[in-house]
Formats: sequence, structure tokens, C-alpha cells
Amino acid sequence: MAFGFVTGLQPRESLPAARHGVTDMVKAAPKIVLSGARDIPLDLIDLSQSNVRRVKAGVSIETLADDIARRGLLQSLNLRPTLDDEGQETGRFHLPAGGRRFRALELLVKRKRLAKNAPVPCIVKNAHDPISEEEDSLAENTHREQLHPLDQFRGMKRLIDQGDDIETIAATFMTTPAVVRQRLKLASVSPALHEIYAEDGMTLDQLMAFSVSDDHARQEQVWELLAHSWNKEPSFIRSKLTENTVRVSDKRALFVGIDAYTEAGGCVLRDLFTTDDGGWLQDAALLDTLVAAKLQAEAERIGGEGWKWVTAAVDLPYGHLGSLREIDSDPAALTDTESARAEALTAEGNAIEAEYEDVEELPEDVAARIDAIDDELAGLIERPRTYDPREMGIAGAFVSLDTDGSLYIERGWVRAEDEPPVEAETGDDGIEGDQATDPIGLQQPASSARSSVVTVAAAATDDTDDDDEQIIKPLPDRLVSELTAHRTLALQDAFAASPSTAFAAVLHSMVLSAFYHGRTESCLGVSVQRTSFPNQAPGMKDSPSARSIAARHEAWEKRLPDSDKDLWDALMLLDGGDQAALFAHCASFGVNALWEPTSRYDGRVSAHGVERRLAHSHVLARAVGLDMVAAGWKPTVENYLGRVAKPRILMAVAEAKDDQTAGLIDHLKKGDMAREAERLLADADWLPEPLRTPMIEDAFGPAAVDRDESVEGDAEALPAFLGGDDDEGMAEDDLSDAYAIAAE
Repeated sequence: MAFGFVTGLQPRESLPAARHGVTDMVKAAPKIVLSGARDIPLDLIDLSQSNVRRVKAGVSIETLADDIARRGLLQSLNLRPTLDDEGQETGRFHLPAGGRRFRALELLVKRKRLAKNAPVPCIVKNAHDPISEEEDSLAENTHREQLHPLDQFRGMKRLIDQGDDIETIAATFMTTPAVVRQRLKLASVSPALHEIYAEDGMTLDQLMAFSVSDDHARQEQVWELLAHSWNKEPSFIRSKLTENTVRVSDKRALFVGIDAYTEAGGCVLRDLFTTDDGGWLQDAALLDTLVAAKLQAEAERIGGEGWKWVTAAVDLPYGHLGSLREIDSDPAALTDTESARAEALTAEGNAIEAEYEDVEELPEDVAARIDAIDDELAGLIERPRTYDPREMGIAGAFVSLDTDGSLYIERGWVRAEDEPPVEAETGDDGIEGDQATDPIGLQQPASSARSSVVTVAAAATDDTDDDDEQIIKPLPDRLVSELTAHRTLALQDAFAASPSTAFAAVLHSMVLSAFYHGRTESCLGVSVQRTSFPNQAPGMKDSPSARSIAARHEAWEKRLPDSDKDLWDALMLLDGGDQAALFAHCASFGVNALWEPTSRYDGRVSAHGVERRLAHSHVLARAVGLDMVAAGWKPTVENYLGRVAKPRILMAVAEAKDDQTAGLIDHLKKGDMAREAERLLADADWLPEPLRTPMIEDAFGPAAVDRDESVEGDAEALPAFLGGDDDEGMAEDDLSDAYAIAAE
């Protein structure tokens, strides 16, 4: 045969059979047939022991029953026919999957909300189905996926859009209205951020932080900022979104009141996920307008009392009373009714104390009553002051806000230009005209004096020129002046706490003036002329140093006599330690560590004089152990970082941390860089140059080390007449002479 060499071939007639076999293999997989849905009476259904769920989890049966009663059965039950011993169907059915729904239906029957034979939509599978009942039960409870949180947020938002209220939604889904509000707040975040969250690009905590603001554009800007920042904490996000707002706990907000602010159209931001102290006021300009109007009204009311002038401001500068004279005043007398009430309250308080004298812990109602008695007595004892109407005609009052938002009123202060003129002596008795009957020289009653109200504006801040961001320019003059003002205040406080140093400093200044004529390099004014601060950073009045000085001054005021005629005798009654402390306190007001610009056209102070003043301030700072960090100064956007160029901000972070940390923020814009630097420097104990006290080697050279240590050691010993009660000290007569010398 011609083709005899070809082997292994099938006969021609066998090929179609082979092709037919391949076709059968392709058609071998049959299409699935779903079991049909049927309505089965509830009383024909039994719970199967094949159900794999044994542990209670998720929504309770009672809650599920309530939900079915409201909306019906959303998912059919999965049944199989029950067979008898011979394998025949009995007409009943058992339930391998859907047991919780079945129990909920049974509970509704018990509640008389559902008929016991009510038809239930079910899927009935073949009793001999090859898939086991246990597998069906496991699959039904496993092959389910919880809603993504974002779908939950959006779903609740759609219900609100459809007209449902928060309380109804909360009751429907067995949660609290607060939770629903949180979900709705999350649904209000920018859709762009929603998509990032859906793709796992941000965490739920970060999304919660973005919900503090309703400004989608700002939310997206902050997210872009996070892409270039190592700090992506939720707290950082919140700080960025609220940086131009005012906290509800701010004294301005407390003064105006949130209701008045919202009635004027203001919006309050709330954080539903963290403690926010009441939230943030979004419209700072509106708040300032309301504060100014209300403060003006209060000032006019106080001016109506008869004062010549009233100065009103949210914050008054530190030392605003330094050059003024306070007029005399007396507490208003108690009325007969008030006196009787005070006596009754005192008697009641004494009786309660006697009754519970041996009790370790008072009952709550008794303790509350004692507190109420104390509060009412305090209101009766702390009487308003009364003033001579004639003196009110030349005096004025200051009105500002205390930290709790209440009015802080300081009445009865006379300016130098309002002091009455001193009349010339014209008679033997030294009295001209009717001056004896009008000792302050006023011929008209206070009621005719016109009262004016003056509002003190906040000091403007300097703008920093950032034209060349690569050059570290000298610090602005005003900033250096403000920083050294802070340092002077802290130095005064530390100086007052070291009596030996205070005495040595005064002695040093006296020796300079007595033996070294014309040398004024001391930073201490012998006459204790109060140092004024022409440039003050915001918040200086409320700094720890200012509060410490004010508290100490108030304590001494209470101990000293009202009349200067009795002052000398009172000082003689103080022991050496008290005299030393009072001496240091008074001397501290003369400490001047201020840097100030000088000009050759202004002979008031020279550059050399300022330099020597600061050099001596370093000596005092080392002697008293001045620590500006301990004194409460921290670099902020307001007091430093927002006032200097970007290179100085980066230099500060590099000094406090390292170059790598500074590099993390070098790409930011000026405002964001300053705010981020404030956070980085919060606990770094970093100080700018004007607040630092140089080491002795830096100030005077290495040779000065031993000399300064010897001076400091001697300074710790008090002078003999300030050393307190010493049995081996000076005799009584010598002590009196020493007091006299010190007084001179």
C-alpha cells in the first residue's frame, strides 16, 4: 500500500465517534437548580440540632424579634423535610440554618404579636441533598460580610435625607442618638476623603479627626499636608482644622456666652469623638465684635457711677497701675437685715461644726449646707467699696476680663495729670480760701464730672520679611525687646526670692554711685523706680512670673498698715527674715534687663550702657539661678516662631532636636512650619538667645570663674542686721542704729 508505512492511525470510520465523545465531556456539567421558596406554617417547623451556632453573639433574640415586628422577615428560613424511621416525609420540617430568626418568631408568638401557625417564607431543600445540614449551617453563618463602616455612615445619612429623625433611627437600630450623630458626622466628611478611607488610605481614627470641621476644602488641604509630614496623628489633624477658631473655654467666649454668639449667627464646631471642652467658636471676628460691644456697655455702666474715666480692654498690660495713685475707700456698712442674716448663718455653722465635731467624714447634705453657708457669708463679708464722690471726680476705673470670663474691675485710680494742683500758702495758718473744707481741691461734685470710656486696643504684631529665606537675619528690635521683657519679669521674680542677692545688688549699686562717679552699668535702680515694659508679648500679664509677683505683693499689702505714717513702726516689728524678704521684693521692681534700640540722636541711653546693663543682668541671673523654662516660657507661634523668618525656625528646631527633625518641616509654608515647630519644641526646653543666660566664660572670660564663685558664696550669708534673731549678734542699740542706716 502506498500509505502502508503510516502506523497508529485509527480507521476512518472511527473518527466521528471520537469527536462525539469530546462533545459529551463539554456538556457533562449540568446547570444548577435552586430550591423554590414556600410558605411553611410556623408550628410545623422544629429547630435542628445540626445548627452549628452554639455561642450567643451579635444582636440578641429580643432585639431581633423587635426588628422583625417592625419590618418583617428579611431573610427566609432554610428547611429540610423531617423523615420517619422508614425514610418517609412526616409533613414537618426541621431548621439547620436560621435558628435565631426562628427563636425570634417564637418570641413574637409568645408576645401575641404573631399567630403560631403563621406562614413563614422558607427555602426547602431535598431531604437527601448531598450537602450536609451542618455544612449549610456553617456556610450561612460564615459566608456573610459586615457592612463597611462607610456604608453604615452613608446609609444613616440617606435615612435622614428621607425624613427620619435621629431618635427614630437610634431606636430602630438599637443604639443611642449619640452614636447616630457620630455616624452622621462621619458621613459629612469630604467625599474625596471618604474614597481614601474606603481604599484603606486612612484609618477610622483619622477620619473621625477630620469630622471636627465642615469645610471640605480645608479637610482636603490638611490631608495633603499630612502627605508631607511625618506626624499623621488624629490630634495633629484636629489642631490644624481648629487653628483659626476660639475654644469655648476661652474667657472671651465665657464672657459673651455661647447662646449670644449663636444667636448672632456664629457657628460652634463640636468633636463628637473626643473631649473638646464644649467645642470651638468658628467665627473669631464675630466673637471679638460681640466682646467689644458688651465690654463697652459694661464700661459705660461703671462710668455712670461717677468716675472721670474708664479704660476697658480684654487684657490690660502688665504694670498698668504702676504710675497711678489709689484713692481711699471703705467697705459699705451692713444693713440691719444683713447683719442679722450674718449672725444667723454664723450660729448655724457653729452648731453644725459642734454636732459633727467627732465625725471623720460629713454626710453629703451636711457638707453641702456648710459650703452654702460659707458662700453666703463670703458675699456678706466681702462688701463693695464706697468712695468719696469728690475724689471719684478725678479718678477712674479699669475694666478687663478675668480668666473665667467674669468682669475684673479696678476702681479708684488717679492719673498724674488728674492730680489736684497744690495751693500756695498765703496765710499764717497755711490754708488758702476754703481749701480746708475741700482737701483735694475740687469745687464741683462728682455727679457733674463727665465720665468717658476708653478702650485699649491690642498691640499690633510685627510682620517678618521673608524675601530671602536662606539668610539668618538679626532678630527684629521689637521682638528682642519683648523677649527681654519676659526675661526681666522672670529675673525680678527670681531676684525677689533671693534676699542675699538683692541686698548685695543694692549695695553694689550704692558703692558705684558713691565711689565711681558716672558709672551706671548696674541693672538695678537704687531708687527702685519701677521698670516699665513698652513692648509686651500677648499673655505676659498672666505669665507665672507676673502671677507670682502679684501674689507676693498682695500678701505684703495685707501685712502693711494702711497709713504711711504707721509704716516705720510696722517695719520695726518685723524680724530679720521678714525684713529681708520685703527688702528683696521692693528691690526687685527696679531690676531692668531690657534690651532697647539706641540712637546717637537720643542721649537717653547709649549702646554701651545697654550692653553693660545686660551683662550685669547675667550676673544677677546666675546668682539667683534664673531658669526661663521653669519660669514658664515656651516658644509659640505667637511669641516667637511666627515672628521670625523660616531659617530661624529651622535653626531653633535643629538646636533643640537635630538637623534631621528640622529637615522634616523645611518644605512647609511659613505658617505651617511655625505651628509644627511649636509642637516639636513644646517639651524641648529650648530658648532663643535673648532669653539665655551665658556661662561665665562667655560673659567675662575663664579668669572670672573663681571670682564669681567667691562672690556667690559670700552672698548667701545675710548681713548682720538682716540675719534674723541671733543670740550672738549685735546689741539692741546697735541693731536700732543698723535699721536706721538701712532705712536711709
